[in-house]
Amino acid sequence: MAFIRKKSVLPIYMVGGTWLVWSLAAPLYKPTHYIMAGLASAAVYYLGKIIFPDRGYELDDPEEEASEPQAQKTQAEPVSPEVQQLLQERDRALSEMRRLNDSIQDPTLSQQIDRLEHTTQKIMDAVAKSPDKLPQIRRFLNYYLPTTLKLLNAYDRMDATGVEGANIDGTKGRIEDIMSTICTAFDRQLDALYGQEAMDISTDIDVLEQMLAREGLAGDQMKAETTKNADGTDIKLEL
Repeated sequence: MAFIRKKSVLPIYMVGGTWLVWSLAAPLYKPTHYIMAGLASAAVYYLGKIIFPDRGYELDDPEEEASEPQAQKTQAEPVSPEVQQLLQERDRALSEMRRLNDSIQDPTLSQQIDRLEHTTQKIMDAVAKSPDKLPQIRRFLNYYLPTTLKLLNAYDRMDATGVEGANIDGTKGRIEDIMSTICTAFDRQLDALYGQEAMDISTDIDVLEQMLAREGLAGDQMKAETTKNADGTDIKLEL
């Protein structure tokens, strides 16, 4: 709630009236006259404040009003434990990818980690909005994502040693080689989440095309021929 105070202007008018009356009824050519008029004006002003006090109004806070529907919506749509766990896993994985990306200096691998981070967030967000898709990413959550992070952590540890050798270089090379495949796999996992939706839309389009063709409203199958009735206003569509 916001409190607004509106000052009364009547005391000011009363002071103005006091000076007007004083100038008509009493002389104002000595300093003492002005002092007396000022004292009288002050007394009238405070008397006016007592008789006509300031008024206050309480107004609803717009931010509070806007937050109430959002709070009600949040209470009306509780997040399931599975979705909460998914969001926690998303935040943990993205944080780990950012840390690894900052630590690993290889530019190609860094770009691939950026791509993985972007795709992972889209996958998690899509499933959080549609929890019924959670079974589709079980293997992604339980194997593909943690294994990818494990490989990147191994690369980071070996790269940090600053040592070149057959084992270190060979392992780092294999990780670099498979990262492109992992990026493609993550992209396909995201695309697969929209498989059913794509099928439903395709079916809707097929049905719509058939109905338009049946009604003679589909593209080249329709031509407009103007025919005039008695009043000369009708338009007739012919196949």
